[in-house]
Amino acid sequence: MGTESNYQMKVVKGDYGYVLEDVPHLSDYIPDLPTYDNPLRSNPAYSVVKQYFVDMDDTVPQKVVVHKDSPRGVHFRRAGPRQKVYFSSDDVRACIVTCGGLCPGLNTVIREIVHSLDYMYGVSKVFGIDGGYRGFYSKNIITLTPKTVNDIHKRGGTILGSSRGGHDKTKIVDCIQDRGINQVYIIGGDGTQKGAAVIYEEIRRRGLKVVVAGIPKTIDNDIPVIDKSFGFDTAVEEAQRAINAAHVEAESAENGIGMVKLMGRYSGFIAMYATLASRDVDLCLIPESPFYLEGDGGLFEYVEKRLKENGHMVIVIAEGAGQELLAEENAHTKKEQDASGNKLLQDVGLWISQKIRDHFAKKPNMPTTLKYIDPTYMIRAVPSNASDNVYCTLLAQSCVHGAMAGYSGFTSGLVNGRQTYIPFNRITEKQNMVVITDRMWARLLSSTNQPSFLRVKDIEEIKNEEQPQNSIVGWG
Repeated sequence: MGTESNYQMKVVKGDYGYVLEDVPHLSDYIPDLPTYDNPLRSNPAYSVVKQYFVDMDDTVPQKVVVHKDSPRGVHFRRAGPRQKVYFSSDDVRACIVTCGGLCPGLNTVIREIVHSLDYMYGVSKVFGIDGGYRGFYSKNIITLTPKTVNDIHKRGGTILGSSRGGHDKTKIVDCIQDRGINQVYIIGGDGTQKGAAVIYEEIRRRGLKVVVAGIPKTIDNDIPVIDKSFGFDTAVEEAQRAINAAHVEAESAENGIGMVKLMGRYSGFIAMYATLASRDVDLCLIPESPFYLEGDGGLFEYVEKRLKENGHMVIVIAEGAGQELLAEENAHTKKEQDASGNKLLQDVGLWISQKIRDHFAKKPNMPTTLKYIDPTYMIRAVPSNASDNVYCTLLAQSCVHGAMAGYSGFTSGLVNGRQTYIPFNRITEKQNMVVITDRMWARLLSSTNQPSFLRVKDIEEIKNEEQPQNSIVGWG
């Protein structure tokens, strides 16, 4: 089934170029809905908070660096508890589903949604959908309580299971309607969020009092607008183990080369930040920055130079880097996709390792030893670290506040350090990518002392094409 959305965004314009890209609300299509006092009014945890309800007019700007006379620009609705809610606690039947690949923090998000619904709003009927989208119509649901999820944040993976594909909006919404579910929490990447938008539209078409709330999940950090995705910090931290191992192997051999392949199908954020954090990496290759192997200024020339200078080197390569070179060499290979529609990539780590071995095989006076490490599944499967655990808590609580307040068709995300509600289409319209004409990539080049592999004409073309995107908060 397709997941194409006809999502219509609510836009509110104000003075001085102010634009609010708002999210839908149940009251947009269901008139005269009753409201209830927020249970947090009597919650002892919030009794000492000076201002624990978010003002209805509070918004967060997408850009914080502006010129004196520039318009105020795009804003998103600020996340948080509202004074009035659109669900009675006893009437809520919520469900949680995880889709796509594994990522550190999935279990933490599940735990915090369950705890937030129970401890903040007194909601006791929370269910888990087993096995991704197809679990709605092919498997039994799982009852989730604070007790059953209490320790799951200490484990990697997802207790609900996950899968790619299986999106059948009619069957899914039929299941939601038949089971009396009125809050749907969907955790997944851009493909999953596109599917969530389609589910929301079908629910709205049927006039159901059901909210659909998303939490963006991508270990690659390739979702736009938000500062970063949960699991990213853990992935960068865990990647250090592989880089350290590669460095030990390289340093212990004559002309030793340690090669580490990291996640990053289209975006090289993990490779870039892991390289900057390590300080042991001599060369970082990412999908956004093309490179070539032979000739003046090519990769082989730089590897030779580095080995002559240091006697060893470490290379970090993102899985999506150099795919155009593989495509040229393997033009006959059939292009395949996974169940989510993602292009299946060829193993660039193995390919470039063999290319380097073949190159130095022609130089008997310069023997080399190359060790290749692919820690992908080790990184995906670990529990989230302390930083990501805190972030997962903020995402989950914000999502629950929004759902109880009647907002729907939104994703909970951090924008410029503030929790916000973002329309689905804004986080699925394009992918967040490393801007190689930005300062962060320049910092990496300065750290590794590697060439950019770009010619002057390439740089000018990239400058004309690229637009600055959100960087990880505080590091722009």
